[in-house]
Amino acid sequence: MPDQNVTTWLNERPEIESIFACVCDLNGTMRGKRVPVEQAAKMADGALRMPLSIVSMDVWGEDIENSELVFETGDSDGLCDFTGRPLMPITWTSRPTALAMLWMRQEDGTPFQGDPRRALANIADRYQAMGLTPVVATELEFYLCDPTDDRPQAPRSPVTGKRLDSDGALSLDELQHFDTFLNDVYDACAAQGIPADSAISENGAGQFEINMMHVADPLRAADDAVLFKRLVRGIARKHGFVATFMAKPYGDRAGSGFHVHFSLIDENGVNVFDNGGEEGTELMLQAVAGLLATMQENTLTFAPHENSYRRMLPGAHAPTSVAWGYENRTAAIRIPGGSPKARRIEHRVAGADANPYLVLTSILGGALTGIEAKMQPARPITGDAYTMKLPHLPLDWATAIDAFRNGDHVQNVFSKRLQTMLVECKTQELKKFARHVTDFEYHSYLEVV
Repeated sequence: MPDQNVTTWLNERPEIESIFACVCDLNGTMRGKRVPVEQAAKMADGALRMPLSIVSMDVWGEDIENSELVFETGDSDGLCDFTGRPLMPITWTSRPTALAMLWMRQEDGTPFQGDPRRALANIADRYQAMGLTPVVATELEFYLCDPTDDRPQAPRSPVTGKRLDSDGALSLDELQHFDTFLNDVYDACAAQGIPADSAISENGAGQFEINMMHVADPLRAADDAVLFKRLVRGIARKHGFVATFMAKPYGDRAGSGFHVHFSLIDENGVNVFDNGGEEGTELMLQAVAGLLATMQENTLTFAPHENSYRRMLPGAHAPTSVAWGYENRTAAIRIPGGSPKARRIEHRVAGADANPYLVLTSILGGALTGIEAKMQPARPITGDAYTMKLPHLPLDWATAIDAFRNGDHVQNVFSKRLQTMLVECKTQELKKFARHVTDFEYHSYLEVV
């Protein structure tokens, strides 16, 4: 975004006192600096510096021990460029502030390939070279929780004061009870240019899903998802709640997913998945085949945390096997029904805890792998995928890390730099979890075995 546009935006909003200049790390966390508005011109010109390693920190914000990146570069700084999205007002802070989305390049001017947004841009560029543009929509689920305890518990209704104690899928009452919160979410989305669509009450007590409208720009769709997650957490705090996008905050309630719908349009705006019928085009089938071929090795991007694998337990109503089908929500890849003009692919594997840039890179990169190699998928399944003997996804974190480290197609989708960084980050997190003994283990074993 040119300096003049930044200055104009700020001149029209003299109440803005500071700007959060942020990049997105591998975990989907926004990191950066709070800068005074007087430094807006410097920031807009790409002169703001931050360590390249900021995008590879673990989930606790710690540096990666023995990082290959640090050894190779001496933990050098990179330069931060505007992504092209205008400044956005933040409506939930105590004083008026704005947010600037940035991404990183190296000192020599080349894009830093460890930046997750750069990974998605690379895939988008490859589609553009083929004369194709992905059209993407996302669906994000989250829970509102009571903030008064260390462990999550369902919130109290702002209307009745009673704690929610039952699952309320598509409950109108639950939507109406939290109407003030949801109105603020939609207002904040409008202020930040996020195309929020329908909202529903989901299966768990205090669980909601808000869908985004389709956009013909995968980077914009991922930006929207990253911004939306931060926005929801901020608005929730303003209303006295905690919002969590953990994949499985409750062991006995529904997990939270991050479903992605996409199609491809050509230079004339025609959906190249539409053959006028229900089955879709040969190109769509090739894309499905690529998604199936890369799904196991890319599971780490869909389920990046220890908690992610609680959602992916067999029988937990989240995909655990490599399969596709028409209008079948038990399959990892679903081809929704409806008008052939809207023929698209729905990818149902990712949890809400995943990094949207990495999720879309895996999905669109996997589809591209299938298209480039003209792959053919197995036959679509009919019936309940959960009860079938099918190739399964990695069902634990360590297996997923190894699959991403050794995957045959990973470097066709991700740079070697990002692959190494993500493996190093997740290995460090895994080791830290392994050193912590849970209260349940003490309860079960301490005086028994």
